Amino acid sequence: QVQLVESGGGSVQVGGSLRLSCALSGDTLSDYSIGWFRQAPGKEREAVSLLCESYDIEYADSVKGRFTASRDNRQNRAYLQMSRLEIEDTATYYCAASPSLCGFKSSFYRFWGHGTQVTVSS
Repeated sequence: QVQLVESGGGSVQVGGSLRLSCALSGDTLSDYSIGWFRQAPGKEREAVSLLCESYDIEYADSVKGRFTASRDNRQNRAYLQMSRLEIEDTATYYCAASPSLCGFKSSFYRFWGHGTQVTVSS
C-alpha cells in the first residue's frame, strides 16, 4: 500500500522560505507523477505544482518564480522549495501520487498524504 507523508511545514514571516518534503513508501517514486496541492480555510483545494513521471514540471501561476518542485527518486522523496512566501500561501499543503495521469485535477491522484501546515504572517 502506497503511503505519503509530508513534512517541513511551519510558521514563517512574509518573505521567508520553507522546504516541504514528501516521502513515498510502499512503491517506487519514479513510477508516479507527484502533485503538490494546498487548501486554505474556507477555500477549495488548489494545485500548486506538478512533477510528472515524464519529468515535466508545472506550476500554478500564483507560485511561479517563487516555488520550485523537485524529486529524488533514489530517496523516494519529492520536495517543494517555497521562497518569498506571502500571506496568501497560508494553507495545508498535500502531496499526492498518480500512477498514470499528470495534471492539475486532483481526481488524477490516487494516493494522498495527510498534509503539513504552512502559516505565513506579517
